[in-house]
Amino acid sequence: MYSGLDHPRRWVLTEALAEQARRAPELVWLTDGQGDTLTFRQAHERSLRAAGFFERLGVRRAERVGVFLFNSCAFAIAWLGLARLGATAVLFNTELRASFLRHQLNDSQVACLVVDAELLGVVNELAAELPHLRTVVVVGDAPAPSSGPWQTLPWPDWDGEPDWSGPGPAPEDIACVMYTSGTTGPSKGVLMPHVHCTLLGIGALETLQLDANDRYYICLPLFHANGMFMQLGATLLAGIPAFVQRRFSASRWLADIRECGATVTNLLGATASFVFAQPPSEHDRAHRLRAVMLAPNPAEHDALFRSRFGIRDVVSGFGMTEVNIPIWGRLGQPAPGAAGWPSRYFEVCIADPDTDMPLPAGQMGEILVRPKVPFGFMAGYLNAPEKTVEAWRNLWFHTGDAGVMREDGLVTFIDRIKDCIRRRGENISATEVEEVVAAMPGVAEVAAYAVPSDIPGGEDEVMLAIVPRPGERPDVEEIAQRAAEQLPRFAKPRYVRLVQELPKTATGKVQRAVLRQQGTADATDLESRVESQRTERT
Repeated sequence: MYSGLDHPRRWVLTEALAEQARRAPELVWLTDGQGDTLTFRQAHERSLRAAGFFERLGVRRAERVGVFLFNSCAFAIAWLGLARLGATAVLFNTELRASFLRHQLNDSQVACLVVDAELLGVVNELAAELPHLRTVVVVGDAPAPSSGPWQTLPWPDWDGEPDWSGPGPAPEDIACVMYTSGTTGPSKGVLMPHVHCTLLGIGALETLQLDANDRYYICLPLFHANGMFMQLGATLLAGIPAFVQRRFSASRWLADIRECGATVTNLLGATASFVFAQPPSEHDRAHRLRAVMLAPNPAEHDALFRSRFGIRDVVSGFGMTEVNIPIWGRLGQPAPGAAGWPSRYFEVCIADPDTDMPLPAGQMGEILVRPKVPFGFMAGYLNAPEKTVEAWRNLWFHTGDAGVMREDGLVTFIDRIKDCIRRRGENISATEVEEVVAAMPGVAEVAAYAVPSDIPGGEDEVMLAIVPRPGERPDVEEIAQRAAEQLPRFAKPRYVRLVQELPKTATGKVQRAVLRQQGTADATDLESRVESQRTERT
């Protein structure tokens, strides 16, 4: 266990790695789905060489460097090397395409980008629109050469790279930027200090009571805080092995857990439903899992994990990229449907969303949060100070989520107050979806909004209300095809309605709440249509 857990001035994950490398150098820390492995010693040594490699490329302390990689050992080394150098890693969702990716690359102004060979073509398509990018480092063998105006280099083999011997980062330095979608504008970059990142891992370590007998199975993406810090970061702090799969697969989930000997894992949103949809097997209890962390945790999911898979503890939590995880469940205290209790590192309040006045126990209001530890929160939104101030009203961070707190402090998340769409564990900006669809033929106006998923725990589905141009009727099939090409997979609309007009306020703001109330009965279900066409072909 990392000796700095009780000392916030030592909350830097690269320092935890260095200590684990001294303590258990030959213990395998990380194994990925491609068969690569890293011992704690190898991870530490390569992180120093990666820091030297980036410094040789001209990367300076506090400079932002993009990471556009699938889950792998290479991802971990890229992150650790940048952290050791004192640079800032900007972690990009591998589903980003077209305008979504362009916005984040240009907003973060990264001059250097580490990209998976399979994703190089996606970056090449934006070559003329990325004025800041000067160096692209490619991990793996690219199917085609880079076509951009930048220098292209291969990912090193590390044997010839010198160690970085300069100072490491301070706890308050910005470790990384993760983008989270807003509701009235483009995605915003969250500035995450090293303390903030480390505290995510500490929360998981303490909640799950990790010890030397544990092994983490990670199938959530490392470009999100859950996969990178709540899971991988927790293994650095606990000094335990981890297996990271390239991406989540319901059909492979249990087999992976069995083969790697995992004792703990995390799932998010609809991933649990996908696991339950797999045919029951005599092997459902043939594993070492003692706990699963699940958000949200519907009562039926909690019961199924215990009855079908024999998992002793199912715990949940509540948090955001901006605010860490201020609410955690507890081992041995089942709370199906609830998020958990406030962490000792945060204050949590349920308040009237209009007045910010605290509400009594049992009354629904907005979940407000603030940290007790310096730098345990985000440092703000990148290039958006006004959004930072807006979120920090009356010295509380406003999550925009509704919840209820019991007398004993147990918090239950109810719904989102602000007009956000959350699907497959991703926050989706309605504005960004609308910008893509508005440019399609025959579309005069469009509103993107959330409707409930028919999958338990599946959060939302994306629905579009489209006002056609006069005398035209947009082709739904064409909209679906163009959306598939330009939107991230998690943001693709499922339902489309053609309407004469959009309901608006007196000031012209689209009333998405009114649209949600109208339901999906008269909408085209693109998912059902695709499935029907697939059935007809077979």
